[in-house]
Amino acid sequence: MGITFVQKSDLSRPRPDARRALVLAGGAISGGSFKLGGLAALNRYLTNHKVTDFDIYMGISAGAFLAAPIAAGVEPEELVKAIVGEPGKISRFRLFDFYHPNWREFVQRPAYLLRDAATFAPTMWLRLLRAVPRTLPAMRKRALDFLADPSLETAEAVVLPYLTEVAKHKETRRHGYLPSGLFDNSKIEAYIRHNLERNGLPNTFRKLKLLRGKSLYIGATNIDTAQGVVFGHDEDNSVTISEAVQASTAIPGFFRPARVGPPGREQDYVDAAVRKTANISTAVHHGAELVICYNPFRPIVNYRHRLTTGGRSSISDHGMPMIINQAFRTLLHSRLRLGIEKLRMDESFRGDVILVEPTETDARFFRMNPVAFWERSAAAEHGFQSVKQSISKHDHTLKKILTAYGINADVNAIGDTLRVPEDERPERREDAPAAKSKPRLRLVAGGRR
Repeated sequence: MGITFVQKSDLSRPRPDARRALVLAGGAISGGSFKLGGLAALNRYLTNHKVTDFDIYMGISAGAFLAAPIAAGVEPEELVKAIVGEPGKISRFRLFDFYHPNWREFVQRPAYLLRDAATFAPTMWLRLLRAVPRTLPAMRKRALDFLADPSLETAEAVVLPYLTEVAKHKETRRHGYLPSGLFDNSKIEAYIRHNLERNGLPNTFRKLKLLRGKSLYIGATNIDTAQGVVFGHDEDNSVTISEAVQASTAIPGFFRPARVGPPGREQDYVDAAVRKTANISTAVHHGAELVICYNPFRPIVNYRHRLTTGGRSSISDHGMPMIINQAFRTLLHSRLRLGIEKLRMDESFRGDVILVEPTETDARFFRMNPVAFWERSAAAEHGFQSVKQSISKHDHTLKKILTAYGINADVNAIGDTLRVPEDERPERREDAPAAKSKPRLRLVAGGRR
């Protein structure tokens, strides 16, 4: 499939002034890179209305990481350079920007354990001694019952009051002994904040709306209330854009919850995908009539056992990681499909939705580890090719919908690859000496020309 359409408007009546939204779902590092390559292909396809020209942006998790700079006017090609190429306006996204260990809790939590272990024994004996006078009469009878009929039931009756006293010690414990996450994504917040500042771009939702006229919304999940939160200029604007990105990208277990907010009123947030897969409804609620949604995660249909090159193999034969991968993709995708179908049946929505995804048989992308930083380059190129193929297949329908909103498109403008050899760059002089070494791959904004 690749692209799903919810077409409900009257395309014979052009609406060039209708509000247009770009909704970016999650995907971690490989899914985010895959989506970034796809956005570069989409950016080339749209000839008079670029990815940075939408009215509304909605970002979830890795989609928030991309939506923030794109809404501020940063082209996808610049982000591709920062992630997998040669940095330009945006600094390089480095390994430890993503894999920044949660040092503080790895030191603090064992210290809490040592502290509680040191105070446990004295507190336990004190509680037991205090419990003896209260329980002695009853304990005599229980002890006699045990001697008369030794069994697990009568033994439990003897020791249960004392075990209850010992268990009360945990009430004084204020912290868990295990870290709340392996890594700390505060470096992601710093990365977004630094690059917005270095390019003179706003880091608050209201300033972005005032200066660029763009509505940026970023989702997150409040871990204490289990409720979804949307940050935006006319939603919750208590945090900066970079802090909202940190909150939205805090993958539970992998990252510690992001504690952000005004001093004294901070809240702990985790990945927005815990509550929403894409949150198209927010874009529609704020007036979007054309919604282009990009979701990189969908379950694979292991038709004819495509995960192997030789022999027949089920997903379960590949072990627990593959099973968990399929399960989470299924959960996220089914939730998104439910939202799409609700829009399809909603009589109050008379717009159009274009949902871009990998094909259901894309085994190569399915095998990519979502948090594998080293696969970002391959994922970006694969995402580019995936979207290019989907656009080519659905070009007629896409143009029909996009034209009604004043958007022109040309499939030939996408080019052959996300990267082209330096020897084929259009600005290279014919009389330039031949390179002695193997040509490097460089990014260009418009593919082959």
